[in-house]
Amino acid sequence: MTVTRRNFLKLSATAAAAAAFGGLGLSLKPTVAKAQLLKLRWSKQTTSICCYCAVGCGLIVNTALDGSGRAINVEGDPDHPINEGALCAKGASLWQLCENDKRITNVLYRAPYSDHWETKSWEWAIGQIARRIKDTRDATFETKDAAGKMVNRCEGMASVGSAAMDNEECWLYQTFLRSLGFTYVEHQARI
Repeated sequence: MTVTRRNFLKLSATAAAAAAFGGLGLSLKPTVAKAQLLKLRWSKQTTSICCYCAVGCGLIVNTALDGSGRAINVEGDPDHPINEGALCAKGASLWQLCENDKRITNVLYRAPYSDHWETKSWEWAIGQIARRIKDTRDATFETKDAAGKMVNRCEGMASVGSAAMDNEECWLYQTFLRSLGFTYVEHQARI
């Protein structure tokens, strides 16, 4: 057999591929990564859902048993069918959402054309929200359309729901919105 340049290159490429994939013990078979759950004896474990996107990854939240109720660890739930314990960068940093000294815990209100925020009570904020919803609903509610057909709708407001809500919460929320006459009801998972 005569060795040509082409045969030499073919043989060299085959030998290099065999050494890279066969000789180093690498396997091309798919593997499954499994998360290992951190068991803390001094904490209570509760399952939850990540609040960031519409995927609905499962979480295990460890809270202290000393009565403070503080979250001490948040990690992916290995038994959850969606993420099987894996979390994205946002989900992995979820612990900082509840344990953060810069987290706003009061109602802050900025009046129209104001240049500063005012601290208000929760009662004041809920009253303001209720009053504004009622005023907008009263101003934009239609009982009949242009053809005279009864519609009972309010097209002056819309709602975009949260992906952190479960099915039951979504049902209650949508029932509330429909009772107000909302026609524009959307959910983050569909956007």
